[in-house]
Amino acid sequence: MTINVTEPGLLTTIQDLGRVGFQEYGVVVGGVMDEAAATLANLVVGNPEGKAVLEITVIGPSLSFEDDYLISICGADLSAKIDDVSVPLWRPVYVKKGSRLTFGRPKSGCRSYVAVAGGFDVPVVMNSRSTYVRGKIGGMDGRALEKGDLLRSNDKLSIQANTFIHYLKRQTKPTPFQTVNWTIGPDIRPVYRKNPRIRFLKGPQFHEFNHDSRRKFLTKEYKITPQSDRMGYRLAGPKLDLSSPLNLLSEAVTMGTIQVPRDGQPIILMSDCQTIGGYPKIGYVISVDLPHLAQVMPGEKIKFEEISLSESQYLLLERDRLFKKMRVGFSLAIRRMKNDTS
Repeated sequence: MTINVTEPGLLTTIQDLGRVGFQEYGVVVGGVMDEAAATLANLVVGNPEGKAVLEITVIGPSLSFEDDYLISICGADLSAKIDDVSVPLWRPVYVKKGSRLTFGRPKSGCRSYVAVAGGFDVPVVMNSRSTYVRGKIGGMDGRALEKGDLLRSNDKLSIQANTFIHYLKRQTKPTPFQTVNWTIGPDIRPVYRKNPRIRFLKGPQFHEFNHDSRRKFLTKEYKITPQSDRMGYRLAGPKLDLSSPLNLLSEAVTMGTIQVPRDGQPIILMSDCQTIGGYPKIGYVISVDLPHLAQVMPGEKIKFEEISLSESQYLLLERDRLFKKMRVGFSLAIRRMKNDTS
């Protein structure tokens, strides 16, 4: 089963949940920027949550389907169309052979995820299919998609995927795709807002910054600059100054770490961040807000909001509860589909 890349888009890469367990060797984790959207995209087509997906940034690709496919599109609304017919997000979509998927103007967010039943089939490098462009590993030869690439999927599909396909193939609508009349509920899927509040936990050097800098960090807005990328979001706003110079040893960092280099402008480390860093760490973006941060466009502003560790843990557990609720809902939907087709 094959998909032909007729236009690559701005930055389209194959990603999964990352290359975990190799940081001690200096290998970045990488993986999807918006873990929530990518996870939901996989679950919608009956995949395990760690299957490889396409991560599409701002300007999407053009993809020609050379076989019938079950797909989903989750994350940013980039005006997706199949043969010029708008395609809904956050649900399974059965695409007919010969159809073409394109993207247009961003309406909300900046990163969209396309999952296919079975997942994209590329070589596994250090337990992951994720593309790390700087290291030239993973994905399609360690690079973003290019015109003429052929994407292949795994032929072994789950029971859920086969049920969706069997159900949707029975529809007789004269459209290039078929889909269901339900979607992931707004209580489960992320809602991407412009200029969001980003919640954080205090970092180990938070109190090493002077009082005025701490006040500015908690009350003022910071703009995402055009120099931001998958490695880090560079912010522009009130300068943050230490009370006195610090000599810090480099130590482990992770996605969400908020570092402050000598120029006083914070950098939020993202998926492709380095494994160690020596700048003062004023805070850490909480896990459930990283997907929202990943969808903020350059030029937009964010504002930081401090919360406690117990609050952040509760929010993460609540998100996991909602995902489990969705899995139960899918099981019920699949059962109904089997009854309808029997």
